[in-house]
Amino acid sequence: MTEPGAALTPASGQGWVLLVEDDPDDRELAMHALRRGRIELRVEVARDGVEALDLLYGRGEWQGREPTDLPCVVLLDQKMPRLDGIDVLREVKRDPALREVPVVMLTSSAEEADLSSCYRLGANSYVVKPVDIDQFFQAVQQIGLYWVIFNRPHREAGRGAETALADR
Repeated sequence: MTEPGAALTPASGQGWVLLVEDDPDDRELAMHALRRGRIELRVEVARDGVEALDLLYGRGEWQGREPTDLPCVVLLDQKMPRLDGIDVLREVKRDPALREVPVVMLTSSAEEADLSSCYRLGANSYVVKPVDIDQFFQAVQQIGLYWVIFNRPHREAGRGAETALADR
């Protein structure tokens, strides 16, 4: 049992979060929610889909990044300039090296067509951003807790129960 107020670390013992968000206010609120959720790991930020793919593939300012250092989850906005979230999702899920990285669509779109497209392309979750700031804050904290702390990534499969439990 975790002490109240104690920092939480991922079940796998390592990892980071990729937050892809073009809106500066939503970006700052999400970052604040993750910090306040006591999740101790780094959060990398991309302001659009092009930056997200550059980071994941180690291009541009992220050149030289270790290709096996993948995020434990991508929080991906849908409507963005240059390259939207659906295109990023399509690229991530098409790539064998990235396809197992969980992608949570965190978007303002409640359109059924968008929801269907994202799940068809392999999104792991689809969350409509609440308009209320407090609800948005809570939603991001809960997403972080689930995907970073409680979810067991597929890449841990085959390691054995003893090894996975020892990581805790």
